[in-house]
Amino acid sequence: MEMLKVADKTHDESRQGEAFAPFAVDPSSYHKRFYIESYGCAMNFSDSEIVASILQGEGFGATRNFEEADLILLNTCSIREKAEQTVRKRLTEFRKIKKSKPGMLVGVLGCMAERLKAKLLEEEKLVDIVVGPDAYRSLPGLIGEAETGQKTVNVLLSREETYADISPVRLESNGISAFVSIMRGCNNMCSFCVVPFTRGRERSRDAQSIVAEVQELFNQGFREVTLLGQNVDSYHWSPENEGHNGWGKAVTFANLLEMVAQVHPDMRVRFSTSHPKDITEEVLTTMARYENICKYIHLPVQSGSTRVLQLMNRTYTREWYMAKVDQIMRIMPDCALSSDIIAGFCTETEEEHKDTLDIMSYSKYDFSYMFIYSERPGTLAARRYKDDIPEEVKKRRLQEIVDLQGALSLASNERDLGKTFKVLIEGDSKRNQEEWKGRNSQNKVVVFPKEEYAYQPGDYVWVTIHDRTQGTLIGRISKG
Repeated sequence: MEMLKVADKTHDESRQGEAFAPFAVDPSSYHKRFYIESYGCAMNFSDSEIVASILQGEGFGATRNFEEADLILLNTCSIREKAEQTVRKRLTEFRKIKKSKPGMLVGVLGCMAERLKAKLLEEEKLVDIVVGPDAYRSLPGLIGEAETGQKTVNVLLSREETYADISPVRLESNGISAFVSIMRGCNNMCSFCVVPFTRGRERSRDAQSIVAEVQELFNQGFREVTLLGQNVDSYHWSPENEGHNGWGKAVTFANLLEMVAQVHPDMRVRFSTSHPKDITEEVLTTMARYENICKYIHLPVQSGSTRVLQLMNRTYTREWYMAKVDQIMRIMPDCALSSDIIAGFCTETEEEHKDTLDIMSYSKYDFSYMFIYSERPGTLAARRYKDDIPEEVKKRRLQEIVDLQGALSLASNERDLGKTFKVLIEGDSKRNQEEWKGRNSQNKVVVFPKEEYAYQPGDYVWVTIHDRTQGTLIGRISKG
């Protein structure tokens, strides 16, 4: 199924295993080279940018050729089993290269680090360094120790670390869109999720450092930022001094959205991910008030059954979620919605599966990320419930969800025929260099001919839609 990709805790399959790209023309000289591959969600790719900044400050330069690297790092994910299997395979390949290059160090970063540190370091002897998501500042010291032959590890979780003072080196950037991390960790104990155990408790980054980073990105030519967090709506930062932040009070997510939107009208603002229980009316009215805050919300439902939602510890009911959808559409009728959906969670009945299909139709999702339930070690669900839905039933239910979402996506795009949208040009269309590709406020990909106009990536252009596929709008530049 063709799906649009969004920045959130789900995986952009096209980016899994992507290597960090060095600058095209880098004037600096480096005494050592590092190679880093990223797996998992947008938070992991954002973390790789922080790691690159720390390493470059220590004299390491990036390379995309792992055979010339002195240090190989894999930034990992524990959300899905497939990612773990891929990482293990890559580590085995790197171990072979290491035999012919004894000085090379191999390290694992991120969410797999805490869970598998003993196995990776001691039992399987696949790596030299293991570093958790809150310990990247300790990397230079750990590398120094590892160079003496010591196996090194730091997977301590922090209640304070936000990396607010580190300016990320932008990874594989198109120069137009950037991720900005606003908080780390998660306090929501969803029973299927391992994030609270691998990334720790929630802590919010200094609001002023976020605004300063967005301003710097705008000055560099970026025209879109996505504010990232496992649950952005629970962002809450209190200044040390009264009046310190210009608001004179604590900064909520709605306040932060407004502060970032005010950086410049030409800087688009997106965010991901929202927990339905936390997205407030104040956030929605702020979105409606500012044209440059994109009219798009990723609002994961996971299941349409109240009983299953309780087992998942999602803390809302089916009816409550539907009322939230109603509220969003009342405040922003042009808002696009997307979702995460799990098929075949523990004890899910056929009727409850139909409840999920029903809530999808009610919400009219523009696109979704859809998965079979996969039990993850260390989660509450793994300890409390039996993964008792047969694999063939899970696959059949997932296919029904995918088929329905395909119909909903197509219907959504058909409703856009004849409409004119403001599109931010991101670059050439993948299939045709005579066409531009960009996105509208609703996060839909729009493709249109360049014609005789002298537009460039980063420009805004009005495009009228005349055709569509399930995942793309096709249009022409509006003459009016």
